[in-house]
Amino acid sequence: MVKFAAEDRAVHSEPDYIARAETLAASFAARAAEHDRTGTFPFRNFGELSEAGLLSLTVPAVHGGAGAGARYAARVIGIIGRADPSTALVLSMHYINHLVMARSPTWPARLSRKLARESVEGLALINALRVEPELGSPARGGLPATIVRRTETGWSLTGHKIYSTGSPILKWYLVWARTDEAEPRVGQFLVPAGLPGTRIVETWDHHGLRASGSHDVIFEDVVIPRDAEIDVRKPADWRAPDIAQAAVHAVFVAAIYDGVARAARDWLITFLKQRVPASLGAPLATLPRAQEILGAIEARLAVNTRLIDTFARDVDEGVELSAGESNAVKLTVTNNAVAAVEDALSLTGNHGLSRTNPLERHYRDVLCGRVHTPQDDSTRVGLGRAALGL
Repeated sequence: MVKFAAEDRAVHSEPDYIARAETLAASFAARAAEHDRTGTFPFRNFGELSEAGLLSLTVPAVHGGAGAGARYAARVIGIIGRADPSTALVLSMHYINHLVMARSPTWPARLSRKLARESVEGLALINALRVEPELGSPARGGLPATIVRRTETGWSLTGHKIYSTGSPILKWYLVWARTDEAEPRVGQFLVPAGLPGTRIVETWDHHGLRASGSHDVIFEDVVIPRDAEIDVRKPADWRAPDIAQAAVHAVFVAAIYDGVARAARDWLITFLKQRVPASLGAPLATLPRAQEILGAIEARLAVNTRLIDTFARDVDEGVELSAGESNAVKLTVTNNAVAAVEDALSLTGNHGLSRTNPLERHYRDVLCGRVHTPQDDSTRVGLGRAALGL
């Protein structure tokens, strides 16, 4: 099991990466509506994140990164998620992979050092490409159709991945595939972006997170070296989840959608103070109903803060966690976030659903939390089965 313990992490008093994230968030938020409207990828955001040293936040200090753990990284993700959740999603996947590769015994040390150095020096993002048209999410089981075949010098990769978040800017793909051996093995292969036989098909035209660049990536006999094999096992050996990795994934995803809800809350407060209906002759903020609903939003966000912060701290401190607990945190935070935005809409009427205001965009974005792995239904079934001892 990968452990995200407290060792090897830098002290974060100086430089203050939280302050850097907050500074960048203002410009990210100003550009978010246009990226959402056009579905364009926010390349400029990642250039600025790189210049601020934020792409190497979870790279170990020994390799020149900030050495941040889950708790600190979740704070940064929440700040960026409040401004532009599409950017936060790509960033969170990059952070997760660097946390894993730095601490996992299955990663060759030479490769983990190389990718760490590249992340410190410039734009070198990584994400895992796992989902396929027929397979769906690997979290629900099944063998991938993406195949790697042995060659004299390494491997040949053929397959089709969907929902490949960040594909326009990724330098590295961590591809989930199976071997063509008599007894197939399944696992991850590290593939540099842009190799001959690789195509990005711009299929992402989604309801929310429209700027995440989650397009299809197609591989046709792509030649990769033998040491591209990162963690490849018999299918049965993948049945038990990596609890620590699942925990950090859950808390980062939760932080993104909590950030969206906070952006909606911020806009709502301004609206309630400024909106003065002629029939009322006073701002909507003076109505007890508005105050009560806003109070309910505050209560949900307060719960989210406590869940994200304490759970991320447990991850960093190596507290023994369960997959069910991780999934329950993600489910609770994301559903609190959705409910908070829905409450905001209940107070704003047509104004909240107008494209001239950001609340409708926040609503579309926050709904993605419900379908983001692990999905709510699988989490509830798992918790129910565990309670029944099945």
